[in-house]
Amino acid sequence: MTNFRSLAILAAGLLSWGGLYTALKPLSGWVVSSLGLDSRGPLGSALEFLVYEVPKVLLLLVLVVYVVGVLRSFFSPERTRNILSRFPDGVGNVLAALLGIATPFCSCSAVPLFIGFVTGGVPLGVTFSFLISAPMVNEVALALLLGMFGWKVATLYLATGLSVAVLAGWLVGRLGMEGQIEDWVKAVRSSSAEPDSRMTWVDRLDSGRDAVRDIVGKVWPWVVAGVGLGAFIHGFAPAGILASFLGKGAWWTVPLAVVIGVPMYANAAGIIPIVSALLEKGAALGTALAFMMSVTALSAPEAILLRKVLKPRLLATFFGIVALGILLVGWLFNLLLA
Repeated sequence: MTNFRSLAILAAGLLSWGGLYTALKPLSGWVVSSLGLDSRGPLGSALEFLVYEVPKVLLLLVLVVYVVGVLRSFFSPERTRNILSRFPDGVGNVLAALLGIATPFCSCSAVPLFIGFVTGGVPLGVTFSFLISAPMVNEVALALLLGMFGWKVATLYLATGLSVAVLAGWLVGRLGMEGQIEDWVKAVRSSSAEPDSRMTWVDRLDSGRDAVRDIVGKVWPWVVAGVGLGAFIHGFAPAGILASFLGKGAWWTVPLAVVIGVPMYANAAGIIPIVSALLEKGAALGTALAFMMSVTALSAPEAILLRKVLKPRLLATFFGIVALGILLVGWLFNLLLA
């Protein structure tokens, strides 16, 4: 009876989760319209973004942390690392980057899964390969680039984005910065003792619930702060001014694109219209792609969320390595397609 009751609660919870997640988009539009705001205006756009993204990221965080909490009852961090260590050096990074491509997440939405990987004992460099590729190489961006510029440009974008994710994650792993994870994450790892085969399914489901309480309880204020900043930028970022700054083909427009893009926040689909405007203003394709990659893979809201998990040195190292990779991609595109 106890097992049946626990499974019934789990099923009800999953149905409720799915219903809430599905309702977020229409709910955000309804909130904006009920206040008499135009969703195409700065304030309405920012509010719609906030109402949609905050619960979306929190729902993803709850689901991922719960699933990882249950899985941890089968696989301790040590066992997870042992399994991954059987792959040749770098293979885990490739697999994680490919997983990231297959997941349609923006940078903030990818953070919950990243946190689940880190607390679950997955090697740091492997988790970073996922965190980079998930927002940077997006199937929507691939489809749009394919339609706008053809398969050669789309393939080059896929190859370069994947390379940045794999190499940056591999480099972070080689730097040996596991000590730069926040102490509470280490405590979660260390509390995951070797799995007990005598655990019942009720015990395992309780492990997931406890993980949600411990981890989401620590991270949620950072989610609200990060997405709040992203909503403000989303609504009030001046696309026309951006285009006037970056609508040139000089070498310095690539680093300028990265500097301008990092404080912003959008997913790949949301940033494509701005990229199109940049190209119409005469920006080189590499400059426009460097801007898109910096917005999607290195956003300021993402940094706020990650700061709860990573110490400043590791966070700065991550941003520095990925920014360098994006610069190289931008210059490469401009050189090859000049």
